[in-house]
Order: sequence, then C-alpha cells, then structure tokens
Amino acid sequence: MERINLQKKFSLFSEQWAPKIVAQVNEYQVKIARIEGDFPMHRHEETDELFFVVQGAIRMDFEDRQVPVAEGEMIVVPRGVLHRPHADAEARIMMFEPGGTLNTGDVTSEHTREDLERI
Repeated sequence: MERINLQKKFSLFSEQWAPKIVAQVNEYQVKIARIEGDFPMHRHEETDELFFVVQGAIRMDFEDRQVPVAEGEMIVVPRGVLHRPHADAEARIMMFEPGGTLNTGDVTSEHTREDLERI
C-alpha cells in the first residue's frame, strides 16, 4: 500500500513501445509505456483495453475512423475491435488490462513484448 508516482516510473526507462507493469489490481495489470509513431493494427479477442494519456496526445485508429485522445483523457477499446495507437510525438500512456494480455494482441511484430518488466 504505497503511493505510485507515475512521473518517477516513467523516468526509469526511455524505450518506446515497451510496456512496464507498475501495479496489480486483482487480475488486472496497470501498465505504462512511452509511445511514438504507429503501432501494428491488432485486436484482443478476450478483453477490453483501457488507454489513459498521462502526457502528450495520441490517436486511436480503427477500421472506420480515428479518435484523438488528449492528455488527461482515456479511451476504452472493446474486445475484438481492430485498433492501432499512434502518437505524432512521444506520449506517455497508462493501460489497464488483464494480466498476461499480449500487447500486440493477435499480431506478432517487432513491438511484441511477452515478459513485461515490473518497475
């Protein structure tokens, strides 16, 4: 039962598209990541995914539209929906999803991270 300072956690790494676990809430993991550019289009068949923009701005691309998400805002991507996060400049995001959820969902790419570090 300790406070978690997200800015301090972000200062511990600089790699982009490499989520880090910062907390566990029941079976859900709270993850943070630095992102910039495009991520592969993918889906998670078994779970919804929450993205909260801690710093900067992102755009969530879907098959039929794009949704801008500003600092301090969040978006929930329902299970099974094809999506791709994008950031024009580096953004810091927090994600909330069940433990063991593969970051690239049904796609394997250079961005796939299977064993996430807890910081």
